[in-house]
Amino acid sequence: MLASNYSTFILEAGTDEAGRGCLAGPVTAAAIILPSDFHNSTLNDSKQLSEKVREKLRPIIEEQAVSFAVTHLFPNEIDEINILNASMKGMQESVLQLNPTPEFIIVDGNRSLNAKLGLKNAYGKQFSPDEIQLLKSIPNQSIVKGDSKYLSIAAASVLAKTYRDEYMDKIHEEFPMYNWKKNKGYPTTEHREAIKKYGVTKYHRMSFRLLPEQLTLDL
Repeated sequence: MLASNYSTFILEAGTDEAGRGCLAGPVTAAAIILPSDFHNSTLNDSKQLSEKVREKLRPIIEEQAVSFAVTHLFPNEIDEINILNASMKGMQESVLQLNPTPEFIIVDGNRSLNAKLGLKNAYGKQFSPDEIQLLKSIPNQSIVKGDSKYLSIAAASVLAKTYRDEYMDKIHEEFPMYNWKKNKGYPTTEHREAIKKYGVTKYHRMSFRLLPEQLTLDL
């Protein structure tokens, strides 16, 4: 059974991301504050749940949440600041959208939520000094495999995954030859074969190794 809270604060938020290892599409982050009495025996790390179960959980999570937010960071920003920084920035952006502001934050992974605040990038959101100060002011704890330990991080993982999958299904219609509806942009053999045959799109992450033998890709 997943734990409700890590801290003693009532307004504790959990945050997580999805799509970090993909070759195409955004990295998507979510942050959520759940009520103290929230309980769901099905909720778990989104990677451990089927697509059908995730889709069933999403409206339940959204309806019962005190507050939640989801953020996409797109390939141009990922390529500029790198995927690790983009993943953290997406979670930071999601936290900033929560209302009320959380008193404590638990983060899936091993990096503090305050890591790399205020990156000066050409693409995406620029944090204001007040936003940077707000993020610095909220105590937070990173938790390795937190999405399989705490309800709020698990809920954030489900939201991030379902919103990202929804986006990949949408852009699949524009470029069906890559079959993003099935592979969601991950580096499957099918996806890489399509890149080799058709080249890259505006949705591909050019800073990633798109093919095992990168030099054969005509850019």
